[in-house]
Amino acid sequence: MGGAKKPTSANKGKSSDAKDTKKKKDKGDSGPKKAEIVVILNEKQAMRVIQNSKVVTVQDLARQTGVKISAANAFLKESASKGIVKKVGGYSGHHLYQVVSS
Repeated sequence: MGGAKKPTSANKGKSSDAKDTKKKKDKGDSGPKKAEIVVILNEKQAMRVIQNSKVVTVQDLARQTGVKISAANAFLKESASKGIVKKVGGYSGHHLYQVVSS
């Protein structure tokens, strides 16, 4: 009824020790290094987009300035910490930003 399975003739040569002795290849060790891509958002262009809108989202700013969403998000977060813009709404990462009136 129960009990351990007997190894088949194909599996007799293989052992669990052979699996442990194989050296795994690290993904980061081989091949040429990839170039780091840096995207710079034109501050004048971004501020013009923000000031011409009642509110702006990260996606709106990225689309209108032609940069990636991550660059637009970093710009808006930095501007919010400087006090240039403020969060006025939104949810779950889709925040609305508005220029702080002086």
